[in-house]
Amino acid sequence: MFLSLILQASPSAPNPVLGFLPIILIFGIFYFLLFMPMQRQKKQQQKMLASLEAGNTVITTGGIIGTITAINSDDTLVLRVKPDNVKLQMTRGAVAAKVTEEGKK
Repeated sequence: MFLSLILQASPSAPNPVLGFLPIILIFGIFYFLLFMPMQRQKKQQQKMLASLEAGNTVITTGGIIGTITAINSDDTLVLRVKPDNVKLQMTRGAVAAKVTEEGKK
């Protein structure tokens, strides 16, 4: 009888899943706010790099603006940089963005 009173008086053990619920929610929020946009941006960058062709004006990660004159098979491209029409050879991954016609003045 005394044992049954102790068992009834003791609080029931909390569900262990409820203890992990805030951690799971935090990871979910981080995934949707940080990782998904980064993955989307990475896919857009890869799509832009795949669509490069001769004649496109691009900006490199170093800030150099030039026009693509040739794309070699080993993922390198040749940029013509003004004002002296200097030609630079660089990797395709060094291109940060394409300059659109609206961006030109």
